[in-house]
Amino acid sequence: MLLTHIQMLHCVHNVLLIGPPGSGKSMLAKRIPTIMPDMCEQEIIETTCIHSSTGIIPAEGLVLWRPFRSPHHTTSDVALIGGGSIPQPGEISLAHNGVLFLDELPEYDRNVLESLRQPLEEGCVHISRAKKSLTFPCRFMLVCAMNPCRCGHYNDALSSCRCSTTQVHNYRSKISGPLLDRIDIHIEVPAVRYQELTSSHPAENSACIRERVNKARSIQKKRFACEGIFHNAQMSHKQAKKFCMLGHEENELLRAAMTELKLSARSYDKILRVSRTIADLEDSENITAAHIAEAIHYRSLDRDFFS
Repeated sequence: MLLTHIQMLHCVHNVLLIGPPGSGKSMLAKRIPTIMPDMCEQEIIETTCIHSSTGIIPAEGLVLWRPFRSPHHTTSDVALIGGGSIPQPGEISLAHNGVLFLDELPEYDRNVLESLRQPLEEGCVHISRAKKSLTFPCRFMLVCAMNPCRCGHYNDALSSCRCSTTQVHNYRSKISGPLLDRIDIHIEVPAVRYQELTSSHPAENSACIRERVNKARSIQKKRFACEGIFHNAQMSHKQAKKFCMLGHEENELLRAAMTELKLSARSYDKILRVSRTIADLEDSENITAAHIAEAIHYRSLDRDFFS
């Protein structure tokens, strides 16, 4: 079920998975590349060039599959962003055209996380050293996972939380508001119940989800043929207003959410982009109130969980 919701992330919408230990957050993140479209020739060449510059050369000679990078939470900002006396690409560039997975997000050093903000906005990272200055591409899908509190069981229906209110707040406050604003979708991943583990009901496989993803990507390629971008997540504020036209009901719903949840202007654009993707996945030309409501749900956690 959750993988079906994650189908919208093929458009490089960044995601934060929040849930107790053992709920499947890491497994879900590792499955995301299996529902992403095949890389085109340009993406293969770009990705191979980046990897070969660090000495990582696959047996096939080309990087044919979308990268999945998962640096440990003890990684440094240089290892993540890139650098060195002679600048080398970091994990974010090695994840170019693929997925960068940050597990146990609050355990990363605050400065390391804040260094992601500019690359997430621009899709490239500029590294200047005395000997040389270089720019590396880094258009990746950021997937993060975290527990709702330090013990991991806040609001868990199956286990009781041992954390105080102060401890819960301090744990969550390690993630800054500006970084959260750059993560399009926040999803609760509840603990898996026994009935779900033993259910014989067949689940939808990745191939079926990927087929819908490819159809939605085709719609976006046609939409942005003259815009210089490829998918919804890349839309500027001006492009979002152009391609995400809303009716009166949809506008009122979004206005109420912005006011009630005290969301930022960046969150407004995120909601429009995600709504457009949800509509594309349903092959709907217009964005409906249901699409807006679902996109708002994916933004509400940044105030509900981190206020």
